Amino acid sequence: MDDFDAPAAPGAPPSNVPEFSVSELSFALKREIESAFPRVRVRGEISQPSFPRSGHCYFRLKDENAVIDGVCWKGTIPRLGIRIEEGLEVIATGKLTTYAGSSRYQIIVDRLELAGEGALLKLLEDRRKKLQAEGLFDPDRKRPLPYLPQTVGVVTSPSGAVIRDILHRLSDRFPCHVLVWPVSVQGEKAAGEVAAAIAGFNRLAADGKVPRPDVLIVARGGGSLEDLWAFNEEIVVRAAANSEIPLISAVGHETDTTLIDFASDRRAPTPTAAAEMAVPVRADLMTETLDYAKRLVGGMTRLLREQSMELAGLARGLGDPRRLIEERQQRVDVSGERLSLATRQLVERRAHQLSAARLIKPELVIAGKEKDLLAHDKALVRAMDRFKSDTLQKISRQADRLEQFGDRLKRHGSDLLLNGQRQVDQAAKLLESYSFHSVLNRGFALVRHQDGQPVLAAAGTSAGQTISIQFSDGRVGARVTEGAGPPKPVAAVPAPPRRRDGGGSQGSLL
Repeated sequence: MDDFDAPAAPGAPPSNVPEFSVSELSFALKREIESAFPRVRVRGEISQPSFPRSGHCYFRLKDENAVIDGVCWKGTIPRLGIRIEEGLEVIATGKLTTYAGSSRYQIIVDRLELAGEGALLKLLEDRRKKLQAEGLFDPDRKRPLPYLPQTVGVVTSPSGAVIRDILHRLSDRFPCHVLVWPVSVQGEKAAGEVAAAIAGFNRLAADGKVPRPDVLIVARGGGSLEDLWAFNEEIVVRAAANSEIPLISAVGHETDTTLIDFASDRRAPTPTAAAEMAVPVRADLMTETLDYAKRLVGGMTRLLREQSMELAGLARGLGDPRRLIEERQQRVDVSGERLSLATRQLVERRAHQLSAARLIKPELVIAGKEKDLLAHDKALVRAMDRFKSDTLQKISRQADRLEQFGDRLKRHGSDLLLNGQRQVDQAAKLLESYSFHSVLNRGFALVRHQDGQPVLAAAGTSAGQTISIQFSDGRVGARVTEGAGPPKPVAAVPAPPRRRDGGGSQGSLL
C-alpha cells in the first residue's frame, strides 16, 4: 500500500482501492512501526514530565529539531535508577509504537541512561543540594569513631583487592574480628545491596551469636563517575545517614567524591586509610601503656615516700605511742587503786554507820577505830618509806651529778691553766725574739744621745757631742770627735724603762 488514488467525484463508478476504517489503519501503522523499530536508543532532553495518579510517567524527548513522546510504566520506574526530571539529558532505550487515540508515535522506555558526564554532574549536584537541605550532611549528625573497636564490619566486594588491603592493614595495626558483607559495588544492583548491607549490620543484636560491629567501613576501589554512581544513590546515602553504627566511607581514590562521603561519620581517601582510621596501632598502645605504668609506679613511689616523711614528722610531734599508752595505763592503775581504796573505805564507813545505828558495843567500836588507826599508821609508814626512798634516790642522783660536774670543772680548770701557761710561754718567747738585747748579744751596740734617744744615723751626730754606747754587758760614754753635721735638737721623750737583769747601764726597749 504505497499510493492512493484521488477520491472519485460524486456519481463516479466505484474504485478498486481497498477501504480501511480509522482503527484498521491505526493498527496497521502500529504493526508496521513496531516491526520496523523493535528496539531503539534515543538521545534527547526530558521535557514536561508528568506523574498522574496511575503511577505511570509521561514525558517528551526533544532535541534542536524534533520531539517524540515517551512513556514509562509504573513497574519500570523503580528499576531505572534515575529520577525523571525536567531538562535531564538521557539516552532512552525501548520500543517504538503508536498511540491510536491521538495518532502519535511514542517510545515505551524500559531503561534510562544519563547522556554524558555533564548530565551526571548536574544530577549529582541537584541530589546533593536536596539531601543537604534535608539535613543528612549536618556535622552535628556525625559521631566519633570508637577508640578500640572489637569488631569491624566491611561492606565491599569479596573478590576485589580492596578487602585484601583492608584485612592486611587491620592485621598489621591491631588484629580484631572482621565481618565482611559481600555486595556488588557497580551496576544496577549495587546501590540496593550496599544499602541493605548497612541496614543489616545495624539490625544485628549487640549480644547475638553474630557480634554487632563497632564501626563500619564501606569501601570500593577507584573508577569513573559512572562506576561510582551506586554510592551517589539516595538509598545508599540515606542508609549511611541512618546508620546507628559509626560509618567510614572509603569509595574511590583520594580525588573521588561521592554523596556517601558527606553522610558518613568519617571519609577516608583510600580503603587502606579507612582501616587505619578504624583501629589504632597496637605497638603504640603497648608503648604508651608501659609509659603510663612507669609513670604510675614512679608517682606511687614518690607519694609513698612523701607520705612516709610526713608520717615520720607527725610521729615525732606526737611522741612515742608506747610511752603515751604506758602513761595512760599508769593513770588507769592509779585510778583503779584509788577507786578500790575509796570503795573499801565507803563500805567500811557504811558498815561503821550501820553498826553505830545498831548500838554496837563500845568495845567493838574502839577495837574498830584502833584497827583503822593501825591501818592508817601502816599506810602512813609505807608512804613515808616510799617518800624517804624516793628522796634518797633523788639526793643520790643529784650528788652523782654534782660529782660529775666537779670532775668536769676540775678537768676544765686544768685545761684552762695549761692553755694559759702555754700562751704566756709563747708570748714570752715572742717578746724575747722582739727584744733588742738578742741583737746586742750577737755583737751589735746601741748608740744613744744624752737624752736617751737612739742615734739612727751618722748625720744625727756632731763633733764634741757626748753619746753613750750600750753593749750586751753594759754601757760606756763616748765623745764624737768628728761629726757628720751640726747638732740637731731632739725632742724630749720619757726615759725608757730600766731593765731588771742588773747588768751595767740601762737601755731602752725598742
